[in-house]
This record gives sequence, structure tokens and C-alpha cells, in this order.
Amino acid sequence: MTEKTGCVYLIGAGCGEKDLITLRGLDRLRRCDVVVYDDLIDPELLNVAPEGTPMIYMGKRLGKHSAQQEEISQTLIALAKQGKRVARLKGGDPFVFGRGGEEALALQAAGVPFEEIPGISSCIAIPALAGIPVTHRGVSRSFHVVTAHTKEDDETLSEKMEHLAAMDGTLAFLMGLGRLELLVQGLLQAGKAADTPAAVVSGGNAPHPAVVRGTLETIAQRTRAAKILAPAVIVIGETASMELLSADAAKPLDSVRVGITGTVPFTQRLRDELREQGAQVAVVQQSRIEPLAWEQDLERILDGGCHWLVFTSANGVRIFFEALQQRKVDLRRLAKCKFAVIGSATGKALWEYGFQADLCPAVYTSEALARELCKTVAPNEDAILLRAQNSAEILPELLEKQGISVTQTALYHVKPDAIQENLLDAMDYLTFGSAGGVHQFFKEYQHIPQKTMCVCIGEVTAKAFSQYDARPCLIAEEATVPGMIEQICRYHTNQNRYIGL
Repeated sequence: MTEKTGCVYLIGAGCGEKDLITLRGLDRLRRCDVVVYDDLIDPELLNVAPEGTPMIYMGKRLGKHSAQQEEISQTLIALAKQGKRVARLKGGDPFVFGRGGEEALALQAAGVPFEEIPGISSCIAIPALAGIPVTHRGVSRSFHVVTAHTKEDDETLSEKMEHLAAMDGTLAFLMGLGRLELLVQGLLQAGKAADTPAAVVSGGNAPHPAVVRGTLETIAQRTRAAKILAPAVIVIGETASMELLSADAAKPLDSVRVGITGTVPFTQRLRDELREQGAQVAVVQQSRIEPLAWEQDLERILDGGCHWLVFTSANGVRIFFEALQQRKVDLRRLAKCKFAVIGSATGKALWEYGFQADLCPAVYTSEALARELCKTVAPNEDAILLRAQNSAEILPELLEKQGISVTQTALYHVKPDAIQENLLDAMDYLTFGSAGGVHQFFKEYQHIPQKTMCVCIGEVTAKAFSQYDARPCLIAEEATVPGMIEQICRYHTNQNRYIGL
């Protein structure tokens, strides 16, 4: 009996943040068995797939080592013939210069079922995100999408330039940054007016977002002077001079590039809130939470004694209560327990399960929490620390010095992904959300560009940072995500004020 053939979803992930993918694309991603992903997607989309789903990177970028198209197609076929539902996650739209048609033909020839799920193409999305519409009433009644990268990869253009030059609408060239001078020269020689507005836009999930405006005569020189890097969309036509993003709506961190590090829940929240302030955000290093087997300590926790359950992160709260729910534990068995947390975010996570924190120090550090517990824990009570593996020892040490009985329970450990080194040089700021995150980062990467200002969530994190880098860093006055953003906004505003003097 032969195994049932699976299927392949050719999913367009859109151009930019994770919420630009379609609802159908999200649905297929949530139900897949394996993800084969491309360049220029929002990395957070990989977290949408079921936990433990294998992730296979098979991107194709000019000038970058990548898989051959035939290899990609054969991988999709092989996985589907194993009975798997394969999410082929591609930037933009699969059928707009995304090689999706080639993959569809290969799947069709192999008898593999597939579904194409459209995405927002870069030819309209990237200009739009810069305030450039590709059509506009009374200005441009059409737009034309052209690839500047020919199959032969020679120094010629596949289109007849006189036809393109004669068009009244907007021209959008994809994959053309390396041939910008050739494009400009061809259009000018074909009769396109030298003062035709032009723009080069690198945006969405590009590592170095930027916008350059000019005319057909000046755009190449301005683009090279600005050191714009691929990928970028070249826009030529009257709409390229339009700027529909009002200066009145400017945000505190417009065009500021912020690199973030930390666990998935932390980076997601930090990223969303930074983007609300106008920042261009990139995840430089993300860490994943992996629960550990700790249930042997449950009997002690649920024995009806007077215990202080101590949480140092929202992650620990969620893992603890999810484990109780999975084991159908009646939460009334925690009636005699008291709860201590570090920080308002941890307290908020605790309240989501119906428990109010009995103790939260004014300063969000392990040392401050230990001091408050030493004042509060009664002689007949003990402390059970529910936190990450290899957490700092200062908390249990201070408690034990005061004669408090301490049990340490490791709920999870943090596994960091590889650092996205290609993003670091472009960052104006780099954030750290924990001392552990600092140690993980510098274990893999020892150099941060001098122009990049580092931002730490609190004094403990800053102290860890100082072990590796002697430069000053920004320290949030309140050890929270809003505290970090407030510090970045304040510093950036002051810097701009100083530069403007």
C-alpha cells in the first residue's frame, strides 16, 4: 500500500510585517507539517507554524549562496510524497517574479496537489510603504512591472526600452538595483524625459531600509551616494515624486533602525510597540523557550503547605499554569500559597490565571525581590523559585542567608537562534531584555558597531553588558518594554536636538 501524497501550499507572505500575510496564508501555515521558507519574510511568521515544525531555509538571492530552483522544487515534491503538508513560504506574491510558477509546474508534473495563496507583491507594497502610489487619478492610469534581471544574466535588458519609455504610467522595476545605470541609460536613450520623477525604495523586510528620490537623470548617482543595498524597487514616473506619508503624522522614531534580541514573546511585544513609534525593527537574535520536565516538584507545591511561589518572568508563569491545566490540577490546591513576582509584566501574566501577586518589589531586580521576601516570609513558610534553568544565583543566596528554606525548580531553558550578523551594521540601537540574553549574544558575537547604541532593560542587564563592552549603554528607568522604548525616544530626541544646534 502506497503512502498518501501530501500537498504543497505556495504562500505569499507579503512585504513587511507579519500581519501583511493573508488570513488564508496564516491558516495554511498553522496546519502545515513542514515549512520551506524564502528570504525577505518576517521571521515571526515561522512561529505561527505548530510547535516543533521542521523549518527548511531555501532562499534565492542574487549574489548570495542559495539553493538552485530545481533543488527547491525536488525538495517540495519529496516532502509532499512523504505525506506532509508543506508550507512554501515566499516573500511578496509567489507568481510575481517569485518563481512560484516554476514550482507549480514541477509539482503538477510530479502529481503533487498544490494551492497558490496570493500575497501582497513588492511592486505595489514597497512603494506604498514609502508613500508612493503606483497609480493616482490624473497622474498615472496604469503601472507596469518589469524585471531587470534576465535569465541569461548578461548586460542586456530583455524589454524593448523604446516601448517602456513611451508608456505614460508608472514603471516598477524589480531586481534591478545592480543594473540601475543600465536602466536609466536605456530609458534616456529611448526618449524618456530626463526630469521624469524617479525613486529607489528598499523596505519591507529588507535588511537596510531606505528611500531615495530624484529624477531619471539624478537617481542613479543619488542612489549610489546613499549606499542603497538590494533588494529595492525602482519606481519611474510622475507618482514617484509623490509623498503621501504626511510629515504631520511623524512619529518619535521614524526611520530609526532598532535591532532586538530576546525570547519570542518579548521580541514580539517590543517589536510591535517600537513600530507604533515609527521605528524600523529587525530581530537580530531570537531565543526560544523550551519547557523542561519539572513535575517531580509538583507534589511539594500542592501538598497544602504555606509556600511562596516566586516567578521572575511571564514565561515561567505561563509554563507553570499550562502544566497544571494539562494535568487537570484543581487550582484551589494552591489556596495556602502566596505569590511573588519581579515586574508588572510578570504580575499581569499571573493575574491572567486569576491570582494577584502578594509581593512585587518597586525595583524590578532579583536583589530587590530577595530583600522584600526576607522581610515578608514567615518562619513557617518557604520559597519555591519557579524560573529558567541557569538563572542568576543572587536570589537563592540572599534568601538562604536569612535562613529561608529555598527550593529551585527549573521550568524551562532558553535556546538562542543564530545571530543575524548581516543586520547588525545597519542598526542605530540594539536592545537586550535580560542578563542571560547578553551572555548568549556575546558568546556567539563579540563585536557591536561603534555607532550602535545598546539599550538594556535594567541595571542587572546593564551590568552583564559591561562585562563585554565598556561603552555607555541606555538603561530603562523601569525594567519593562515601555520603559525601554521611553528611554530610546528620550535619547533619540535629545540627540536630534543636539545635532540641530
